[in-house]
Amino acid sequence: MRYAAGKGGESQSAGGPIVYLWGLFRGASRARNAYIGSTEAAAMKLRKKASKNARNAEIIIPDKLYFRIGEVAGLCRLPAYVLRFWETEFPQLRPVKSSTGQRMYRKRDVESVVRIKKLLYEDGFTIAGARVQLREETKSDRSQSALPFPMNPGVNVAHIRHELQQILQILSARH
Repeated sequence: MRYAAGKGGESQSAGGPIVYLWGLFRGASRARNAYIGSTEAAAMKLRKKASKNARNAEIIIPDKLYFRIGEVAGLCRLPAYVLRFWETEFPQLRPVKSSTGQRMYRKRDVESVVRIKKLLYEDGFTIAGARVQLREETKSDRSQSALPFPMNPGVNVAHIRHELQQILQILSARH
């Protein structure tokens, strides 16, 4: 038998005993590649979603006085160069430098890094917008709240004045 299927599946005469099923082979190859591509794409989506969830997972800051830049970068899942750049952009982020020139972040600095990261990566702020937002947050934190005076209506100013006069008489009697 000397025949082979062409591209469209029509039979053609061919010289040789080998049966060429090029069209079928090519179709199977495409189907297999499409299947592999779709499973790879699905796996890629899952990996991206898992890495995004891991990035957005709550960051637990250990109870230490100082952190080196590598420790902060690892905790916050950011490269160290991003932290150095943010130092130039955000005045709230000012780690002290050791005698060897190593950046030493305080817990407050690490909390600022976490807040900046949330504003930029999760909330979609620009750097300028995040700077303004942080400034507004610190202004509201600085606003003075009213002192918690006891609101007991039974306390009378005349009564307090009388007690203070008694104390004054006791002290003046000693001298």
